[in-house]
Amino acid sequence: MIGAAAQVVLIGVGSPFLVGLMRQVRARLEGRAGAGIAQPMRDLRKLLRKEPIAPHGTGWLFRAAPLVLAATALVVAAVGPFATTDSPLDPAADLFAVTALLALGTVALALGGLDTGTAFGGMGASREMTVMALVEPTILLAVFALSIRVGSTNLGQIAASVAEDPLSVVSPVSLLAAVALIIVTVAETGRIPVDNPATHLELTMIHEAMVLEYAGPDLALIEWASAMRLTVLLGLFAGLFTPWGITLALPLALAVFALKVAVLGALLAAAEVFMAKLRLFRVPELLAGSFLLALLAVAASFFLERA
Repeated sequence: MIGAAAQVVLIGVGSPFLVGLMRQVRARLEGRAGAGIAQPMRDLRKLLRKEPIAPHGTGWLFRAAPLVLAATALVVAAVGPFATTDSPLDPAADLFAVTALLALGTVALALGGLDTGTAFGGMGASREMTVMALVEPTILLAVFALSIRVGSTNLGQIAASVAEDPLSVVSPVSLLAAVALIIVTVAETGRIPVDNPATHLELTMIHEAMVLEYAGPDLALIEWASAMRLTVLLGLFAGLFTPWGITLALPLALAVFALKVAVLGALLAAAEVFMAKLRLFRVPELLAGSFLLALLAVAASFFLERA
């Protein structure tokens, strides 16, 4: 239980700093000074001090969406194999349960956008559902391909298996699954080239269109939850393919986890500098490609298991 609580605290407190680190890396590579890695935390504090405002005509769906989004991210942070697999919550860290929790948060936010009754909210929700319809099956297939060798869909058991035999990740199955997971992580967190969190252009917005009507503490909760979802997805990638340190003492394992996520976040931010956002109608083609890679990973896993 201590390990699960430590993971929640680390991800909850550290996720805004991860966003700040990624913005700082982008700023430095673009020749700007940047606002510092603590700027997202200062933004959250400023939003929390503002008066909560809800658009006229919105109901409980609008108010509940930020809470559901944050709650699902916290539960995934508690059950995921990020710094330890020795947790009483480990049996709950099933592939299907974690994917369902991520999907629940996305659907809640989309319903909150629809509840506003605005054109932007409906447009963003529609685009988000299109992306989710391709992202969630890809996550399921990619991790399922890794689970075939282990014989279990429990994420902790998959990570522990790789930690015992690190060379097992050097295989076509892992390569295909890793590429598919990288693409869907970018899509799920609304990063370039699928979405651009720094823009509010009507033709390109996906995630930002759904949250335009939120303000004050509700917006702070959404921004915090989005940062946690980015952290847990990068942590899940690190836990499944490079679970080094997961068997160490808890303080050291937490430090190794934070370092791995920071490196992955910095690499993602650096890659964004050299990429342009895809046109909206090309996004389903990219996600369909990632789904095909995940499907090939499952097929390759079955063939290699029989060989």
